[in-house]
Amino acid sequence: MNEPRLETFAVNGIRMRVAIQGEGPLVIFCHGFPECWISWRHQLQAVSAAGFRAVAPDMRGYGGSDAPADPDQYTMLHQVGDMTELVRVLGASQAVIVGHDWGAPVAWHAALLRPQVFRAVVGLSVPYSPPADIDLLSALEKRGVHTFYMQYFQAPGVAEAELEADVAATLRKVTWGLSGEGAGGVPGLLGPGAGFLENAPDPARMPDWLDAADFEHAVGEFRRNGFRGPLNWYRAIRKSHELLTAWRDAPIVQPSLFIGGEKDDVLKFSSSRSGMARFSETLPGLRGCHVLEGAGHWIQREKADAVNALIVGFLGAL
Repeated sequence: MNEPRLETFAVNGIRMRVAIQGEGPLVIFCHGFPECWISWRHQLQAVSAAGFRAVAPDMRGYGGSDAPADPDQYTMLHQVGDMTELVRVLGASQAVIVGHDWGAPVAWHAALLRPQVFRAVVGLSVPYSPPADIDLLSALEKRGVHTFYMQYFQAPGVAEAELEADVAATLRKVTWGLSGEGAGGVPGLLGPGAGFLENAPDPARMPDWLDAADFEHAVGEFRRNGFRGPLNWYRAIRKSHELLTAWRDAPIVQPSLFIGGEKDDVLKFSSSRSGMARFSETLPGLRGCHVLEGAGHWIQREKADAVNALIVGFLGAL
């Protein structure tokens, strides 16, 4: 099996490390929290074998890419700017963009803001919802919710201290708790004074689908870099909303695909359910909405073969 090569480029004012595999039309894979490029290993192999150049960056704040200290450097415009500039740096004029977890909003918004660059889009776990009239954090406050995990992530240093105390345990708990096997192990709403992982079980063994070497790679990256960069994505939510006002309620017209997991806690969010219910309006180019039985949040690894087949089929039909 061929392995991706790692290269580092100057992209949109930061250094970005990128895994590259194969030759052909460009496909970019955007990971989420708390992951790195290696979470796309199975897709890089399958998509490159199908005749494409598959590229997975360490996103801004992660792994071998720079992690600015200022949360305002993590807005969705910065993320879309990174991916748009990456296409240019790689010598291409267009790409298909694929995203999971936080990477899904990056992919959706890249397609929304730069349709001439991103000719098609695939989102995993997080459905597309156009920019709305209120940001997520303010919407929670308006409903009287103050203990959602994204709110806990807002105070600088608090979540960092918890997540960095034992990085391996953090990643074990998060990986297990959001998987199909351990669904619900990481609660969205926290107890009074509780941390993100306070009630998350530490599994005796990890799921069979998780490659031990890939897990250790991720542990090493977060031990080296910490969690400030990744958490800054959450701290830029309000600023992103402010900057995206011009695209309020705008649809994505390019060909699109959504893949979710039946046991993914993200699909239980009211915003996810309402987003999927509006796909006929918001994704007029939708070519499939697939919820895979038994899968949790880490769908591209839990159900790698099924996800690969759906993505390769989508790419082949463009």
